Amino acid sequence: MRRFAALYAALDRTSATSAKRDAIAAYLHDAPPADAAWAVYVLGGGKLRRLASVTELRQATQQATGLRDWLIDESYAHVGDLAEAIALLLPPATEPGDDVPLHAWMQERLPTLARLDPAGRVEQLQAWWRTLPGDEVFLLNKLITGALRVGVSQRLVVQALALWSQLPTDLIAHRLSGDWTPSAPSLAALTRPAEDDAHREHRPYPFFLASPLEVPVESLGERSEWLAEWKWDGIRAQLMRRGAEARLWSRGEERLDGRFPEIERAACGLPAGCVLDGEILAWDDAAGAPRPFTALQKRIGKLKPGPKLLAETPVRFMAYDLLEFEGTDLRERPLHERRARLAALLADAPRELLLSPSADAADWAGLAQLRGSSRERRTEGLMLKRLDSPYRVGRKRGDWWKWKVDPYTLDAVLIYAQSGHGRRAGLFTDYTFGVWDRGHLVPVAKAYSGLDDAEIGELDAWIRTHTLERFGPVRSVEPVHVFELAYEAIQRSGRHKSGVAVRFPRILRWRRDLAIRDADRLDDLRRLAGG
Repeated sequence: MRRFAALYAALDRTSATSAKRDAIAAYLHDAPPADAAWAVYVLGGGKLRRLASVTELRQATQQATGLRDWLIDESYAHVGDLAEAIALLLPPATEPGDDVPLHAWMQERLPTLARLDPAGRVEQLQAWWRTLPGDEVFLLNKLITGALRVGVSQRLVVQALALWSQLPTDLIAHRLSGDWTPSAPSLAALTRPAEDDAHREHRPYPFFLASPLEVPVESLGERSEWLAEWKWDGIRAQLMRRGAEARLWSRGEERLDGRFPEIERAACGLPAGCVLDGEILAWDDAAGAPRPFTALQKRIGKLKPGPKLLAETPVRFMAYDLLEFEGTDLRERPLHERRARLAALLADAPRELLLSPSADAADWAGLAQLRGSSRERRTEGLMLKRLDSPYRVGRKRGDWWKWKVDPYTLDAVLIYAQSGHGRRAGLFTDYTFGVWDRGHLVPVAKAYSGLDDAEIGELDAWIRTHTLERFGPVRSVEPVHVFELAYEAIQRSGRHKSGVAVRFPRILRWRRDLAIRDADRLDDLRRLAGG
């Protein structure tokens, strides 16, 4: 544990990607294999299920320190991170403790919390805290809450593994994807020689991600060198037909077994050794077009959807790439070849498997005009893919671009604020905005991004001196400032007081030129939401 705590501290001290990568690689070189495997798992985003509630952590802190609840709450609000706040409040270790290996904590000690009652968990937390130095208390709390927040992505972990093992990053990424179980044998299998990789089992390939197009489309060169497709608003997934089974993997590397049985049944008709990349969409058979993402949400949480839901919300797999055919990895082949094979493969496929149609226009101007019809087609814009490009790993710029339509906008009034986390802990950076409804401001959106550091500092200082009420970490503020928000979609919602929900809201600009009377009306948003 001490070795991993030192690594965590080193990662937390730097924002340089190369320094983080080198630190992880050095840790992998020195750490016992079982510990190294668990470090790969947790740094790559893996978590144990929730082990203790916030209430239990606060109760354990109160009992261990004798501090009043309000002081613990204020400390948490000031620091912005519960794990760190607890580590700072606790007294130094009072009992001797052994250096328990990381894998023992993850496999043996921490899981015991789930088997205790709430009082037992509070007691056990205090017992552990009494034997650990501050940096290990901090790390232990991070592991318990499942929020490391140390600026390390799975891609960075893959790069560190590749540096340590001297293997290609795409090979490591493929081996690490899917149901990778942290253990010494798993780590050995992850870094075995490259030629010993014939057996892929049912792991997905690492996804290739597009970058936002932020330059004039004409700068991409000749229109004829690019494939244009519609940007679908669904669940990105890989559909596998290997052996006798068909499986779906989400972009988040979650197996979707049983959630979309109609797609799995349809895929069983494909030849063995196929992997398709595409999008799961809720489908409107009458219109021959996708339904809004909100319709698909009804299916996402259902592990085994019943006949009624299957009939009410049918789904389709919109395929746009072929990564493997008859057991052969096609990712290094050019896109135009992969797409031709995909078209042939799906020519006689069941209706649940569709080929993503190209958006045809002779030149960029024509394509821009076609893009203007995206919302009518229930898409988010266009995808632009270089026809001679391979299927890469991660977000590598240059070959795949997403050319989205301009977002919707609304003008709303800041009405609540809350402190942020991480490097923004202690600053009010999480905002709630409202619009007018019969003379009152009703909350309609929360946004956390869009202001620069100077604007955040200015707004933070203003919030501290213009707070009306406090509700735990949340402050209501004087309704003075208007902000222009961007969002991708709007829909009716019975879960929200306003009756509407906006998707992916973010701040575009601080509208200092507007008075609060100029903010938008809820009736206008309801009309946009279809009622």
